[in-house]
Amino acid sequence: MSKFINVSASPSHQGVERLENAAAFLKTFRLRFDGSRALAAMLLTAVVAAILVVANQLIETITDGHLFAAWIGLWALGFAAMALLMDPVFAFVASLRKAWANRRAARRLAQQDAQMWALAQQDARVMADIRAAASFSR
Repeated sequence: MSKFINVSASPSHQGVERLENAAAFLKTFRLRFDGSRALAAMLLTAVVAAILVVANQLIETITDGHLFAAWIGLWALGFAAMALLMDPVFAFVASLRKAWANRRAARRLAQQDAQMWALAQQDARVMADIRAAASFSR
């Protein structure tokens, strides 16, 4: 007589599944992260801080009787500057990012052209192909 033992063990480990899920989440989070928004926020903060420093210098000349009203005006100016300058700063950073990407692409194409030309200098078949393509495009 024989006995059958049926073990219901999971084919995968729960800890490994959690680790794989965490790695997948971090990968998607990294892909969603946009560095230009952080740069725009830092630039906006710097501009608003500069405006507030200038406003603070103006407030220091006011007598003590109107200091509270001046500070309220200073904070109103700071919040208004953040509200008004947010879109231009984001647009500026987006244009910087696009210009940087275009420059990288141009440099990559120039490097590939230089490598192809160096190869053509050494290999007559490649040079013949380049000459044939140049004569065909005219």
